[in-house]
Amino acid sequence: MSATLGSLLSRLQPEWSIRLYERLGRVAQESSNPWNNAGTGHAALCELNYMPESANGSLSPAKAVSINEQFQVSRQYWAHLVESGALDDPRSFINSTPHMTFVRGRSNVDYLKRRVAALEGQPLFDGLRYTEDLDTIAEWAPLLAKKRNPKAKIAATRIDSGTDVDYGALTVQLLQDIESRGAEIRTDHQVIGLKRLKDGTWRIKVRNLVGGTPEVVRARFVFVGAGGGALALLQQSGIREIRGYGGFPISGQFLKTTNPKIVAQHQAKVYGKAAVGAPPMSVPHLDTRVVDGEASLLFGPYAGFTPKFLKTSTWFDLPFSIRLHNLIPMLQVGLRNFDLVKYLVGELMASREKKLDALREFMPTAKSADWELITAGQRVQVMKKDPEKGGILQFGTEVISGADGSIAGLLGASPGASTAVPIMLEVLGTCFPDRIGEWEPAIREMIPSYGSTLSDDPEAAAESLARTAATLKLTA
Repeated sequence: MSATLGSLLSRLQPEWSIRLYERLGRVAQESSNPWNNAGTGHAALCELNYMPESANGSLSPAKAVSINEQFQVSRQYWAHLVESGALDDPRSFINSTPHMTFVRGRSNVDYLKRRVAALEGQPLFDGLRYTEDLDTIAEWAPLLAKKRNPKAKIAATRIDSGTDVDYGALTVQLLQDIESRGAEIRTDHQVIGLKRLKDGTWRIKVRNLVGGTPEVVRARFVFVGAGGGALALLQQSGIREIRGYGGFPISGQFLKTTNPKIVAQHQAKVYGKAAVGAPPMSVPHLDTRVVDGEASLLFGPYAGFTPKFLKTSTWFDLPFSIRLHNLIPMLQVGLRNFDLVKYLVGELMASREKKLDALREFMPTAKSADWELITAGQRVQVMKKDPEKGGILQFGTEVISGADGSIAGLLGASPGASTAVPIMLEVLGTCFPDRIGEWEPAIREMIPSYGSTLSDDPEAAAESLARTAATLKLTA
């Protein structure tokens, strides 16, 4: 997020000075690290949680279409940066990977069939195919079909325009570009203090973690893009807008294989349906990953719990985040989400064999010796006040901005990096309302669909998909 915002600002206002502080010794080692996330270019092509059933059983495509629209904005911006030479060979960070959904059981098959019908005619979902035929599924993803009961009630969808994204590589390249344009990037530096001064600027206290040297800087605008660490910094800033917000950390693990015989049989990201009580980020999926040019498969995630908000932070993150203003919302969330608590307890107690059983629901031939368990990144779900329920757990990303627009930060997890560009454009519009108008021509040059919706214009959608596919070297 921070790299994307810096990239946009360095183009829209090149004379401004930009400085990025990173606590770790290298950038993109937390949530953006490719092994800390599934790398799905989230366009709602296969993620069922973006199209939940309503109380009366109906399905609305609105959320799925909105997520896809946002991903197309990111895709257009990346294509622009490739065309301008700011990003390297696009295959270093994005690769074509079909997106599939796979479900079992009569009710889930019925749901998937209705989902496909609801998306029919949506131009950004053009090419979405549906089948209940085991042989067809075997053609699409052989590992799903091998040794599966031919009488089982199953269904799948597939769309070839999906992608796998190495957000670590993308983040590094974005920061290399803004550094070449004059930005300063300081690693091994931790922000330890934020205070708004009477003149509207911010005094920022920073500590160099190599030697402990302190530093104080002044800034007219601050963006807190610190992943799970954003909540503490925004609380420290004292802005009223953060009152009532809390964080619920969820860790994750994946099973990973690099066995070339297995990897060669599966070129897709295949998403299933979440278990009852599971957070959307815990939807099971069997994914092709391409990192540093090497293909592998991941399955998971298996949710876990730790009070840490970052992989590299402390066990005191959660207790230290509790304030009087967010205590009641957090307690209400706990009382109202018993299914989530039950799910997490079950995940924590699950043995390796039980984890493999979950994989075998997707891949019946999975053998323990071929898979290793790796720990993924921390995700901190937003808890906030709600006028009706007292407190709610929000599965998504949320921008928090100060009233005067001098500070903004991002909380939440999913769909995260896939929608970084539209979220940062939102930050620009909120924090720089007096400048966004003069920036619009430049933004439209970089992102042709800015200010419009591709889903309302099939011709424009087809043109955008084709143009960005050609630039990013995607097959569809």
